[in-house]
Amino acid sequence: MITSPTPLIGFAGFSGSGKTTLLEKVIPLLRQNGVRLGLIKHSHHDIEPDVPGKDSYRLRHAGCGQTLLATKSRHMLYFEYPEEERKDPELNECLAQLDHSKLDLVLIEGFREQPFPKIEIHRPSYNKPLLYPNDPYIMAFATDEETQSCPLPLLDINDPQAIVQFVLHWLREQRES
Repeated sequence: MITSPTPLIGFAGFSGSGKTTLLEKVIPLLRQNGVRLGLIKHSHHDIEPDVPGKDSYRLRHAGCGQTLLATKSRHMLYFEYPEEERKDPELNECLAQLDHSKLDLVLIEGFREQPFPKIEIHRPSYNKPLLYPNDPYIMAFATDEETQSCPLPLLDINDPQAIVQFVLHWLREQRES
């Protein structure tokens, strides 16, 4: 089971369904409502967020297992895993790395197989299978077509304000329980 001291809600769907685009619109609206946000995004790609030739890149590639680059604007923590230790990230491990004292809500993009509350993002035109029939943790269904017959609350993927209202209502319920 996924454990977190901060409520978390996922945006789950197949690649290309619009999760990132939707989150780009939802995040500022949640911030306007005073919600302090964290985000964990799972990627299947190998990423390199540093710039080759910079001191931080050179020092990180010199062999440190963990490197924290700190500036007055942001901190970036890098974990390097040798080839024999590489595996898909564990959501609980990622959650443990966040400073929950400064968060009201953690948004999760990806980790769709994990047991935590999620909104399914689905575009019927992409011909991908539905997730909610096999995932009891999906609590709402966001789509761009109203032809879906779904027992869950239906949200318009093109109406980020309605999705924010759903999330805020859910967050209030979490705080009261």
